Amino acid sequence: MSWYSLCDGTVRSGTVYVMEQSMSWFGVTSCVSLQLFARLEGRRCLTNIEPRLFPEDGGPDHGEVVELYGTEGTGKTELLYHLLCRCVLPEAASGLEVDVVFVDTDYSLDMFRLVSILDSRLTAAPPTSLSLAEPNEAALRSCLSRLLVVHCSSSSQLLLTLHFLETSLSSRPGLALLLLDSISAFYWLDRCEGGASIGRQEEKLSKCAELLGRLLRDYRITVFATCHTIRRSYSGPSSSSSSESDRQYLCRPWQRLVTHRLLCSRQEAANNMAATGGIREQRRRQVFTVHCTSSSSSCSRSSSFCVTDGGVEFI
Repeated sequence: MSWYSLCDGTVRSGTVYVMEQSMSWFGVTSCVSLQLFARLEGRRCLTNIEPRLFPEDGGPDHGEVVELYGTEGTGKTELLYHLLCRCVLPEAASGLEVDVVFVDTDYSLDMFRLVSILDSRLTAAPPTSLSLAEPNEAALRSCLSRLLVVHCSSSSQLLLTLHFLETSLSSRPGLALLLLDSISAFYWLDRCEGGASIGRQEEKLSKCAELLGRLLRDYRITVFATCHTIRRSYSGPSSSSSSESDRQYLCRPWQRLVTHRLLCSRQEAANNMAATGGIREQRRRQVFTVHCTSSSSSCSRSSSFCVTDGGVEFI
């Protein structure tokens, strides 16, 4: 498990960091004080993180979880990049200017892609909105300083990460968003290790969900997590969406946390395989659809977007 602080490029072992934090009584006392301050300090509400994704009654509130569900190649990770950029960008560039933790369990985080999107957004910002004394490179560094990246390769590491996350939440009151890509990455590994016992198969993810639930209550952060489709049956007609029972295959503690679901699918244009245009042009013609539902509201919303060199563009 590795932690990346993008402001200085430092990589630290999560276990070593915890040991460093507990080296002295003074450090422990300070940590307790920071926890109290962080719980009392109001974190940024992200209900307006992306109005085009959610119904008119608003997006996720404090302490809520959004699950992005769909098959591979339906734009889930690109949507996470879009939301991440929206959060770390300065307010002058239509951002929310809050800190973000990105937990990468698939080892699919493309930093070059992310930096490219950030650079495009900064370049597209009105010239008068950003200080002329601050070139794009300095603004980009400022954005990345609000991002903490964590890589995990097992459910056990994910559980350790969430334990450590409390330290980050205590020391960074501006940290408002946790991104998980993806929450289902270790599903098959956990099933294999758990043997025939369903309880043992779900034990690690259940512990992660229970700990995450406590962090949501205590620190009122917002969580977005991707979840990959598992095809249980190959019979019957194909469909871009599945029934509710087919979608909710993760453990019950996780299901209880989820307050919003974004069902992601991909539409192929009729002329997508035309001889002209090439691969890049075909990619530009691909349209992705997102259907949002909420556990607390009967309202829903569908929206469409395409992926460009500058990131997600809603249609």
